[in-house]
Amino acid sequence: MISPGLIQTELTRRIWESPPAATASTKMHALGRLGTPKQVSDLAAWLLDPEHDFMTGQVLGIDGGLGHVVPKR
Repeated sequence: MISPGLIQTELTRRIWESPPAATASTKMHALGRLGTPKQVSDLAAWLLDPEHDFMTGQVLGIDGGLGHVVPKR
């Protein structure tokens, strides 16, 4: 399973096009940036490659570190 963080898509456009929201969001990511659809699709392609068929039952977080960062207050 792929578990994405904030990815720059049409669904999240209101966040990443708003300078204050984009700044707050990027500060919450350890990598200091938002993800792209290509990054998620590249991971999906890797998982679908028959060469990688030994991986089972995993949740892969592709979230720029968002899942492990506690925001500063």
